Amino acid sequence: MSQALERLTERVRACRICIDEPRGQPLPHEPRPVLQPSSTARILLAGQAPGTKVHLSGMPFTDASGDRLRNWLGVSAQEFYDTEKFAIVPMGFCFPGQDAKGGDLPPRRECAPAWRSDLMALMPQIDLVLTIGGYAQAWHMGTTRLPSLTETVRNWRAIWDGPSIPKVLPLPHPSWRNTGWLKKNPWFEMDLLPFLRSEIRYRID
Repeated sequence: MSQALERLTERVRACRICIDEPRGQPLPHEPRPVLQPSSTARILLAGQAPGTKVHLSGMPFTDASGDRLRNWLGVSAQEFYDTEKFAIVPMGFCFPGQDAKGGDLPPRRECAPAWRSDLMALMPQIDLVLTIGGYAQAWHMGTTRLPSLTETVRNWRAIWDGPSIPKVLPLPHPSWRNTGWLKKNPWFEMDLLPFLRSEIRYRID
């Protein structure tokens, strides 16, 4: 990792903005920012925010969603956590807490405005961004994002063929809550995933 990126990452990991200067209600627990930036990886995983298991482990995607995501990518855990191969920078760095129904709250609104542009500027080698879920798609895709997540992901070929640099591929969140979505949209596993795995192997092998 470059010295500049390492210094910025240290500042992010010490961040308490959601406690000290919150937008709305403060974070209901101690912050624990989780991210894996890289100065060498060509692929950026832009997810939403850590869940409860990731909050406890301090490592991204150490949960069932991570298992499903690694399956989608066609990579081992060793490859996934290799910072030479993948940068992992979610839209929100801390577990945001849960709603009344037990689902995770959206990423904290403080994170992306405070840190994301500076982090991206220090990772110019990224040439593929996987936007996982609507929050990442809203930030990274601009006008190429369609009104719904399903429309956006279904439009992946046109998005890929567009002028965006780095290249962007939209994905649904790999949460178990999206199992029904996967069953309703079999084209995702039949068409998008083989292409995705091919692009991943091209960049990490």
